[in-house]
Amino acid sequence: MTAPLKIAVAGLGTVGAGTLKLLRANADAIATKCGRAIVVSAVSARDRKKDRGVDLSSVAWFDDPVVMATQSDADVIVELIGGAEGHARRVVEAALSQKRHVVTANKALLAHHGVTLAVQAEKLGVSLAYEAAVAGGIPIIKALREGFAGNVIQRVYGILNGTCNYILTTMRATGRDFGDVLSEAQKLGYAEADPAFDIDGVDAAHKLAILASVAFGTEVDFKNVHVEGIRRISALDMTYAEQLGFRLKLIGLAMRDNGGIAQRVYPCMIAPDSPLAAVEGVFNAVVTEGDFMGRSVLEGRGAGAGPTASAVVADLVDIASGRHVPTFGVPVAGLTKLPSIPVAERVGAYYVRLVVVDRPGVFADVAAAFRDEAVSMESVLQRGRDDKANVNVVIITHETKEAALVRALKKLEANAAVVEMPHMIRIERFPAP
Repeated sequence: MTAPLKIAVAGLGTVGAGTLKLLRANADAIATKCGRAIVVSAVSARDRKKDRGVDLSSVAWFDDPVVMATQSDADVIVELIGGAEGHARRVVEAALSQKRHVVTANKALLAHHGVTLAVQAEKLGVSLAYEAAVAGGIPIIKALREGFAGNVIQRVYGILNGTCNYILTTMRATGRDFGDVLSEAQKLGYAEADPAFDIDGVDAAHKLAILASVAFGTEVDFKNVHVEGIRRISALDMTYAEQLGFRLKLIGLAMRDNGGIAQRVYPCMIAPDSPLAAVEGVFNAVVTEGDFMGRSVLEGRGAGAGPTASAVVADLVDIASGRHVPTFGVPVAGLTKLPSIPVAERVGAYYVRLVVVDRPGVFADVAAAFRDEAVSMESVLQRGRDDKANVNVVIITHETKEAALVRALKKLEANAAVVEMPHMIRIERFPAP
């Protein structure tokens, strides 16, 4: 057996500690699979005294992770600090500059700086691996770069954020509203104290930008991901979705479209028999559609110590075994830059909920606003009248261009009889299994 692969771990939070535990618990099996041992030779974290449930007495400690990246004896630097800037970025850049392989779980770093870092890694002949950055324990990066390499990928989409999926699942199951369920998710540890990155869709958008790059062979283009979160989803929307035969999910979707790439993260209504409808709680799932392979669905836990550590170690096994592929599936020079298709160009069906004053002539105003923009209504529901004589009107449209619907809703927003801002949710028609 050849010399051990030495690694240094920057960041000993949930994932960092989980990675050390996995490497020790399964050391023999891992060594057998890659022909050499993988050993932790150095670590760095903010609090040296904190009990992480793993013995660090034989491991070199560095207070500064950047110093560790340049001065430790490690072959691989594992960056588990997080964030697009600061220590995380400096650690990765320093490690690459020393011709050390890098394994990271940092989707923000890759979404913002992935191409630049890939250029550096490629130039120096080292790996920049990041299976753990997208969908936790689901091996979607390996699947796209290797398993599906013979295909032209047309579309990749999925549930990419477990926090949002837990909130929406619980809202549907209990009838409770968003704020109440978010508070519960925070108490259970499924949502951060500041949950904005999750519930506003940014976390999912980081992951989608990476997936799109690997799937389509394009440069990472986070700035052109259309991002919407779930703050405006109400228990009432959940009720209507069920009545109309839909499930509400936060979906990340990237696809080729008219010579460009569409990248979108938003809550949408999907059919109960679509491949993502049954993905509940904190689970993630990614669907890939290729020209020869057809459709593949991968589902699993998208976060947590065990699943994410599993993905980190999978990258380490590849490096220890001498397996190397370009960071985004093709050499950096081969990455293309395709035009971004704005969400205003989307053509599809929509759910629209209006709160209007219940009086004669109001619905005629609604119909006129839709008519003037050539938006056709498939069905209309009117439910409930409150003590202020306001009612909810729910409209399902036929397929229409989003820009036209937005113009119609702007007109209605200016109508005095529409007492709340119109609420629109897209309907995605994913094929059944």
